Amino acid sequence: MTLDCLLVSHDQEVVRVLRPALEMLSINLEVCSGAHSGRQILSSEKFDAVVIDCDDLQGGMEVLKDLRQEASNKNSVTFAILNGKTTTQQSFDMGTNFVLQKPIQPLNALRCFSAALGLMTRERRRYYRVPVDVPAIISFADVPALKVTATNLSEGGMAIQTTGKLPKNSIEKIQFTLPGTHTSMEPKAELAWADGSGRAGIRFIEVPQTSREQMDRWLTAHIDELESNSAR
Repeated sequence: MTLDCLLVSHDQEVVRVLRPALEMLSINLEVCSGAHSGRQILSSEKFDAVVIDCDDLQGGMEVLKDLRQEASNKNSVTFAILNGKTTTQQSFDMGTNFVLQKPIQPLNALRCFSAALGLMTRERRRYYRVPVDVPAIISFADVPALKVTATNLSEGGMAIQTTGKLPKNSIEKIQFTLPGTHTSMEPKAELAWADGSGRAGIRFIEVPQTSREQMDRWLTAHIDELESNSAR
């Protein structure tokens, strides 16, 4: 699984140190040298990780403050690069997950991103939608169950298509089988959105641990396959 990282910094020494470390971990690095352009990119593109030069880039701290307000990247794994002006605790208070202190040493950079790799991978799985076409059954409170078709699947939920209207009653759970397997899933769920034309989004709110592990393995395998095919 190839991950995507945005670095907001004009410090070429930082770029020189981080790029090989990220390449070793199969993380693509995009570099943006200005705070304003960084905010524009973050408002329209999704990254698994964001690295911000907070102390030496004018406006860098504002990028960090605004990051958690951006829908596209509010859950991205965030790294703050500090150089004596901002304390580690201050950066954590603003939502930073990891801190790198200048001058950044290659080994420290590799260790830091290695430690974050699991979080980054989990974030990728959380939002990555794998296209599917499988039947599912939604159970409601006090009304008959409804047969629907799942059109994509992610760690956090699925999109569905139905020929009728969704009942207004609360959803209790959704039942489906992971495509290509005999693994049955019955997570507790809720309605996330509906567009009135039969399309809707279902959010998983409770998935048993065993089912979660099976789904994670299935998603990882299919995300890797999709990304491999798209790279050809």
